Amino acid sequence: MFSKFTSILQHAVEALAPSLPLQEDFVYHWKAITHYYIETSDDKAPVTDTNIPSHLDQMLGILLQEEREREFGVTGPCMEYLLHHKILETLYTLGKADCPPGMKQQVLVFYTKLLGRIQQPLLPHINVHRPVQKLIRLCGEVLATPTENEEIQFLCIVCAKLKQNPYLVNFFLENKLKSLASRGTPDVISEDSLKGQHSLSTDTGQFCQPEELSGALGLEHAETEDEPPQQMDELSASLENLAVSPLPEAMAVRPNQDYNLVNSLLNLTRSPDGRIAVKACEGLMLLVSLPEPAAARCLTQSTCLCELLTDRLASLYKALPQSVDPLDIETVEAINWGLDSYSHKEDASAFPGKRALISFLSWFDYCDQLIKEAQKTAAITLAKAVHERFFIGVMEPQLMQTSEMGILTSTALLHRIVRQVTSDVLLQEMVFFILGEQREPETLADVSRHPLRHRLIEHCDHISDEISIMTLRMFEHLLQKPNEHILYNLVLRNLEERNYTEYKPVCPEDKDVVENGLIAGAVDLEEDPLFTDISPDNTLSNQEWLSSSPPATPDHPKNDGKTEVHKIVNSFLCLVPDEAKSSYHVEGTGYDTYLRDAHRQFRDYCAICLRWEWPGSPKALEKCNLEATFFEGHFLKVLFDRMGRILDQPYDVNLQVTSVLSRLSLFPHPHIHEYLLDPYVNLASGCRSLFSVIVRVVGDLMVRIQRIPDFTPKLLLVRKRLLGLEPEGPIIDHITLLEGVIVLEEFCKELAAIAFVKYHASSTP
Repeated sequence: MFSKFTSILQHAVEALAPSLPLQEDFVYHWKAITHYYIETSDDKAPVTDTNIPSHLDQMLGILLQEEREREFGVTGPCMEYLLHHKILETLYTLGKADCPPGMKQQVLVFYTKLLGRIQQPLLPHINVHRPVQKLIRLCGEVLATPTENEEIQFLCIVCAKLKQNPYLVNFFLENKLKSLASRGTPDVISEDSLKGQHSLSTDTGQFCQPEELSGALGLEHAETEDEPPQQMDELSASLENLAVSPLPEAMAVRPNQDYNLVNSLLNLTRSPDGRIAVKACEGLMLLVSLPEPAAARCLTQSTCLCELLTDRLASLYKALPQSVDPLDIETVEAINWGLDSYSHKEDASAFPGKRALISFLSWFDYCDQLIKEAQKTAAITLAKAVHERFFIGVMEPQLMQTSEMGILTSTALLHRIVRQVTSDVLLQEMVFFILGEQREPETLADVSRHPLRHRLIEHCDHISDEISIMTLRMFEHLLQKPNEHILYNLVLRNLEERNYTEYKPVCPEDKDVVENGLIAGAVDLEEDPLFTDISPDNTLSNQEWLSSSPPATPDHPKNDGKTEVHKIVNSFLCLVPDEAKSSYHVEGTGYDTYLRDAHRQFRDYCAICLRWEWPGSPKALEKCNLEATFFEGHFLKVLFDRMGRILDQPYDVNLQVTSVLSRLSLFPHPHIHEYLLDPYVNLASGCRSLFSVIVRVVGDLMVRIQRIPDFTPKLLLVRKRLLGLEPEGPIIDHITLLEGVIVLEEFCKELAAIAFVKYHASSTP
């Protein structure tokens, strides 16, 4: 009570006293703080019961006023006094001692306001960055302390200042002492440990003596000429009990303490207060983005940042239930790492494990964003740590297990993070994890060279339809990612030499494209026995194509060596025989409905592939190694095998298989276009293409149609039910085959649309 009364009385006296010059006023408030330690006899009273907070506020106000009254960059006498008399060093001493109780909080607030409000650069001054560095070490030592909020505010303002002037980070990369156990003798001695007697503690956390505290308070004879010697002695004596005891871990030499700003933030990310943890994550985000190579190297090699990211990913992943509905994993709302606030009671769509799933996806999003923002070398190191410690160490065993429920859940989680990842560097590591780094052509003997890739591709043809669909969906989204290695590893490396083609030397008279647009030696499918029943009404006439195809120009003639587009489109549209078609009975299901989607999707894929510098035309056959045995690769082999069974597979599986194949067809690479979309390519003996696989399916279909009575009416009814135009009724015989025929017809129309759109794009000047 008495201390509060004296505080009120002092404010009244200060208000009535004539105004002093700023420097005298500043010195007065600082001396008032130092006199407290001479006069006080009760060091147990909290700092809020003293005048210290008021004096600190007054000092800060004077510094701000002084800066406003001067030109920018000109240091005033008050700031000079603060720097010369090492006031920040003294405040750090008092904050570390926390005397009176609560002083640490006041010091943190003062530092934060000083750095945040003063416009001139302070951190380059040794009497600023050195005490700031020491104060940083006090932050995050103990979690859930009363000063945690002030600690994180202080650390974040330091991070913000470093973001504004990245070169300043070099002041915070301390020289580190090598462990005596590992090196025998100290390799590098920290700067303050050499200067020792002028600061509260060395950079290694050495015990400070009371006389050092007196020195830190600025009571040397040279700096206190106006103080009576008796008062100096009294103050020194009164500070005897402020010797700061070292923390137990501070006595050991720790090799990971040379970037203490990062270490303090890492500690605070573990705070039970979610707001503090998020602020600490924001601070780390600022630090990893600094362009200084030394800071990036120190951050990844001498701190526990990599371990924090990966260990927390691992623990959150392991906390997930053994089985989670894949639909829940796929549809849970988009996760933003800074907004990980979930209330089970308020959620109407809650499911078991949702809290754990959101926490995992939220932290993965943070890792992704951190790596995305990080300096290049730091980003690579962090991403490799996630690859080795989380992808391989934690996820791979789950994906390689034999339990169907476990496979389904782990594949759904992999699919979710494939969709979610946005960092190019982390995506690269994820791709290497899933597919491996191999780029040479595959052979049947080495398809299992990368075990996880082999297992995932095998899962595309799993006995469980759910696992097959989920794995195919994962690959479909992987193919949409902006990474060249994905398509090259899965498909392109096997098409590089074009050894799927049979080379026939061109006779002089066959140099140009022969009549009707057929390449010399190609088979006209309209003369194939499978297609003798095709009605002329089902093809598009040359006259119709003249109105829809791009006009020939001198630079882009129609007969430029490519099979004319109308021949390709008609080939796909005519594959399914008349009696197996049902779309013309339902309005709005024609071929043209696919053109808009194909145009939009092809444009998106071209934007993704633009920087990959793919060739505009196929590699010349004369330069290809056509003697090498062709193998389409494990991925296409499984897709073609499933496509060959389209009449005997569930509807959902067929939709997913054809969706992946259409995605592949959209890529603007000439070899992919030739192999997947050109029916007239001369296939080498024993090779198959997408078109040849469909031809075999159609041949099987034409035989099986004869054995099903009322085939066409049943087919039309199934189509209307799938479109919701007819209510569900009695089960129809041969439902799987009928649904397969409908998917086949739609897929052929989609391929025709893609072929036309790609031709149009390549023919446009």
